[in-house]
Amino acid sequence: MNGNPNPKPTYSFELFPPKTPEGMVKLADNVQQLNAVAPRYFSVTYGAGGSTRERTFETVALLRDQCIDTAPHLSCIGSTRMEIRDILHRYRAWNIRRIIALRGDPPSGMGAVGTGELAYANELVAFIREETGATFHIEVAAYPEVHPQALGAQQDLEYFRQKVEAGADAAITQYFYNADAYFAFVDACRRFGIHIPIVPGVMPITNYSKLARFSAACGAEIPRWVCRRMEDYGDDIESIREFGHQIVLDLCRRLTEGGTPGIHFYTMNQAAPTLRLWRDLGLPGAGSQRS
Repeated sequence: MNGNPNPKPTYSFELFPPKTPEGMVKLADNVQQLNAVAPRYFSVTYGAGGSTRERTFETVALLRDQCIDTAPHLSCIGSTRMEIRDILHRYRAWNIRRIIALRGDPPSGMGAVGTGELAYANELVAFIREETGATFHIEVAAYPEVHPQALGAQQDLEYFRQKVEAGADAAITQYFYNADAYFAFVDACRRFGIHIPIVPGVMPITNYSKLARFSAACGAEIPRWVCRRMEDYGDDIESIREFGHQIVLDLCRRLTEGGTPGIHFYTMNQAAPTLRLWRDLGLPGAGSQRS
């Protein structure tokens, strides 16, 4: 069940662009704390239009100015080829060498998926390769518990394979709390001819009500027994955080013991929960293999 063709695990952190100047100041402080443990890179989520996209650029620039390896998300829904080409040229000029290519969701009020000149992530990956060759290391999304819009697991595997055949180098999964789901997914991918590294995405648990809403929307499953325990804690935030930490810590231990290619931490712009996991896993220095 080893999902790691690469013997050097990669540990990375995801950020999202703040909406306010005050949020950017707070993010800069969290980045300083997170970067102290030398992750392989930070990723930055992407807004598909207007000010949200500009905030992505501002966040990428914040990291670049500190010489931090950065992987901007880039989605294709709602964008023209020219717009995507311009973004790729900007990132290449900024010496960005890693992209996370996603289909994305349409901006509010824009209508159904299909707007823009590229409709799916495999088309975006192919376009990046056509425009920039091997300039970028391209990572794509993978779904151990099946994408919520897929008709089934087999169709989801086929869509994943199309992204790999278009030129993806690696994948990062949607977050999950069942290690067996990840290992079963990797096994299914290998049988299906998909052999790129599949890095598990991990989300620390700090606020159960927000996590439950987010998980319902994105199709990530929270095990029933975990939900019941969380519900029993009610408004006891400290107990929820302590229980959530142990759940995610145990998950990370199973993943690392199973030989995963690393872990991608969804930090939610909070340094403390991720750094606690990092320390309890004994990871200091583990992500320092910069290249």
